[in-house]
Amino acid sequence: MFRHSPSASNTWCGIYAVHSKRVGTRDVRSSYLVFVSCCESATAWVVLCVRAVCLRGVFAVRATSSMKRGKKAEEAAADGENETGSASAKKTKKAKEPEAPILYEDPPDKMTSKDGRNANVKITSWNVDGLRAWVKKNGLDWVREESPDVLCLQETKCAEKSLPADITSMPEYPHKYWAASDEKEGYSGVAMLCKTEPLKVTYGIGKEEHDKEGRVITAEFPNYYLVTAYVPNSGRGLVRLDYRKTWDVDFRAYLSELDMQKPLVLCGDLNVAHQEIDLKNPKGNKKNAGFTPEEREGLSQLLESGFTDSFRELYPEQANAYTFWTYMMNSRGKNVGWRLDYFLLSSSLLPGLCDSKIRNKALGSDHCPITLHIAV
Repeated sequence: MFRHSPSASNTWCGIYAVHSKRVGTRDVRSSYLVFVSCCESATAWVVLCVRAVCLRGVFAVRATSSMKRGKKAEEAAADGENETGSASAKKTKKAKEPEAPILYEDPPDKMTSKDGRNANVKITSWNVDGLRAWVKKNGLDWVREESPDVLCLQETKCAEKSLPADITSMPEYPHKYWAASDEKEGYSGVAMLCKTEPLKVTYGIGKEEHDKEGRVITAEFPNYYLVTAYVPNSGRGLVRLDYRKTWDVDFRAYLSELDMQKPLVLCGDLNVAHQEIDLKNPKGNKKNAGFTPEEREGLSQLLESGFTDSFRELYPEQANAYTFWTYMMNSRGKNVGWRLDYFLLSSSLLPGLCDSKIRNKALGSDHCPITLHIAV
């Protein structure tokens, strides 16, 4: 074996005691046996023994830590094997599938009024969002299929000199009337196409500040007036809200004056969703054009002055029935829309109301057409 001096023995004992306290006797003995066979001097043994003990201590800690991590990994793996189904189920629950849009189904047309009369007048109104583009999108094909007695168009954005020949030459409607903005090309504009010639046709409402934008055409027929209108939009940031409020007052006065002469039908884009049921997201739009308290109040006052919303008269609780959808974010496919287009009737015409339709399947614009069946 090897020989060592007393000093070396004292040194060894000190190392042994410390090592015994921190690690344990078994580790030191293992080191001793290793180094007895490898070393011939006590000094070398002591140094190497210290290194060995220190290294074993580090290795022991690392081994223990690794074993713990390994155990946790095994347990996790075991848990994963045992709970794969439940974990997948949890993920499935958390990942919500997109909700299917709630679409409005236009019911079959009613052709008889409450007082038993058959409809004898059919009127269609459509905001075409640019007449020339609408014609190119085959809008006239739908019109021929629908075949109303009178077709009213809004937001034509087209001066009379620029009208497409496809529409000016339509033999089905020999009597055509156009109004456009005097100051802005490609802005506003309305039209009325009739199978039967009206008794009289006028343009505007008798107020220069409004009439220069080409927003109203009025046709007088034997038993009623027909007014088509493209009501001013309050604009992004409500920059025209004050003007809109003035318009509402003046337009109401104009309609009330006509109504004193004979009953009327008002149709067109009124640029307001009257109640919360009339748009998809009422809470988020209370400060946006088309749903401000001022605009809604304007329509409320018009209704209170003797006119009726024909659609709500027949379908008071019908939700998800819209006539306008922005082109953005697939709003039409999701049916995130607004009901901005109306047929309003004088109270004396209500007994002859047969049906008020939303033709939401018709494409070609960001609005869809609406149709009125009435006995007059």
